[in-house]
Amino acid sequence: QVQLVESGGGLVQAGGSLRLSCAASGRTFSGYVMGWFRQAPGKEREFVAAISTSGGSTVLAASVKGRFTISRDNAKNTVYLQMNSLKPEETAVYYCAAGRGSISRPTYDYWGQGTQVTVSS
Repeated sequence: QVQLVESGGGLVQAGGSLRLSCAASGRTFSGYVMGWFRQAPGKEREFVAAISTSGGSTVLAASVKGRFTISRDNAKNTVYLQMNSLKPEETAVYYCAAGRGSISRPTYDYWGQGTQVTVSS
């Protein structure tokens, strides 16, 4: 069982930056692929980024490449999402997830409760 708790959300102006954190419980954090997703009001949840168990490989959605960075610290059981040059349309609840399998198509078994990110224009 893995419990995930996101933090770091808030209100930021367009063009600003935020760093989200996701703290995981349990001793097997390093065995999970970690991902970030977001869901805007009235829209489906969408993939943002994923990172391999070692942190050596990452995958980013095309819409965030060059602006967002995903990283992890297995010693701290934490995964991060650095978001730069934020846009108003990226206002959403951001979720982290823990999964098994390859980074390209993991199966996400555990989800956090989400943290709200609001980007004002």
